[in-house]
Amino acid sequence: MAYDKDLVAAKLRRWEKFLENYSLPSWDEIPNFGLYMEQVVTLLYEYVDYLPPELKDEQVVTPSAINNYVRTKVMPEPVKKRYYRIHIAYLIMICTLKQTLSISLIQKIIPTGIDESEVKKIYSAYVSRHGLSSKAFIHIVRLLGADILNHEEENELVAKDTSDLIFTVALMGGFSKLLADKLILLEGKDINNGGSIEIEQGPKD
Repeated sequence: MAYDKDLVAAKLRRWEKFLENYSLPSWDEIPNFGLYMEQVVTLLYEYVDYLPPELKDEQVVTPSAINNYVRTKVMPEPVKKRYYRIHIAYLIMICTLKQTLSISLIQKIIPTGIDESEVKKIYSAYVSRHGLSSKAFIHIVRLLGADILNHEEENELVAKDTSDLIFTVALMGGFSKLLADKLILLEGKDINNGGSIEIEQGPKD
């Protein structure tokens, strides 16, 4: 595979700058006056539409997708066809998580049927973790792409070229998804019924 190093370096720097300036809206920044479906879709584009056009198979979210989330109880029902802050908060979390998690697993970690104060608590923690994860990702990419970015870095993880970088971030993404899936499935279990695990053995007498 042939890649222009200067082009890749420019893309990495642009992506880093974007992530440094990107953030999900806080709870209080989300409108709470009741939006109709088309207005919700437009707003979500503003909040979470960070995929470049060439990677999009379809819209970030569609009216049919939202209706399906409501029907399958992944999020609360609208009130007289209007969506309020609580609905949009659910949709922001769903849209950002579905890049890596299945809807059924998202449903396990973001419960419905809870009061608004609890949703606010979950959403606020999610926004904070999203920002911290973004910073951690920037740090990892700086390390992995040190040679491409002409940074001095002594670490075996540094990618030799763009193909190496692609393989590494793709593999890390796969490992991260697998770990998240496994951890979600531990909900409600304990050491006795948590499935196949390896228990560290203590020293023998």
